Amino acid sequence: MNDKLSSLRELIDKLDEQIQTLINERGALAQQVAEVKRAAIPSASEPDCYRPEREAEVLRKVAARNKGPVSSEELVRLFREIMSACRALEQPLKVAFLGPDGTFTQAAALKHFGHSVTTVPLATIDQVFHEVEAGAAAYGVVPVENSTEGVVSHTLDMFINSPLQICGEVELRIHHHLLSITDKLAEITRIYSHQQSLAQCRTWLSAHMPNVECVAVTSNAEAARRATQEPGAAAIAGQTAAEIYQLKSLAADIEDQVNNTTRFLVVSRQTTPPSGADKTSLLITTRNQPGALYRLLEPFGRNGISLTRIESRPSRQGTWDYVFFMDVDGHVQDPALAAVLRQLEGEASLVKILGSYPKAVL
Repeated sequence: MNDKLSSLRELIDKLDEQIQTLINERGALAQQVAEVKRAAIPSASEPDCYRPEREAEVLRKVAARNKGPVSSEELVRLFREIMSACRALEQPLKVAFLGPDGTFTQAAALKHFGHSVTTVPLATIDQVFHEVEAGAAAYGVVPVENSTEGVVSHTLDMFINSPLQICGEVELRIHHHLLSITDKLAEITRIYSHQQSLAQCRTWLSAHMPNVECVAVTSNAEAARRATQEPGAAAIAGQTAAEIYQLKSLAADIEDQVNNTTRFLVVSRQTTPPSGADKTSLLITTRNQPGALYRLLEPFGRNGISLTRIESRPSRQGTWDYVFFMDVDGHVQDPALAAVLRQLEGEASLVKILGSYPKAVL
């Protein structure tokens, strides 16, 4: 057995050397790409090192050609990190997110961009948008909807007046843990968490902690911080927060829905070319007339375009005046969707394209 193990380990060592060599070769090619970009643009400009459509295409190919035994999800994660490291050789990337450190939004940013970026925690969704609008960060990541609790209305409201474009989306499975510095559930007298997380764990809390006070705070990371300072306090947060604030997990995976998932949007000042599997987000206002909404939706069905989400929000321009947020399959450069948008211009008071971007990859 020892001879067999030694032989297998020698093969693994050789493969490790080849992998390391190939990764460095890829990094060198990334540097050459940066040089080509710099030569092609004015000297005052910086080349755009992050191409959402290109990275989405690469990751889809990784998943499509995978034959195991490593899962496609794991391979996609590894390739994201390789691309992140190579991208950093071209240009350091700064990404703003709804903080503080340890939130699920930070986890979404790192899942999307990899760990070779600088993440900047900001206190509010407004600040994330303003940081990107001002050019202080190249990209921002904000939550937009949860599979259990629905839409994050503040994020949608920001798009009404913001010039930013959506250039990507991230879907993150949310696992909540009950964290504390204490060792026993019986010692917990107060639980802190974001209101969305409290709602996502409502059934578990009712069954296991019915008499414990639940207090909503600005973020799960803030809840974890408070749990470190108050005897008898606990926080509902993720594993990252547990590691940052050195808290013990008294109960794991306490979310009520096993498929609890939050969708995040990546915003920037750039538009994104087609990737081959895209989604487009729209903001539409219409006149308050009978059948107005039907006339907005009918062209999508007639042209075979799937409408994946629709939300209404107050326009803030007048009493009982609303805007509609829509997600549809396709890119604005696709002929069918372009035709629909031309038709909508005759029916809607306003059609604002919030962005066409690659669908989330694993």
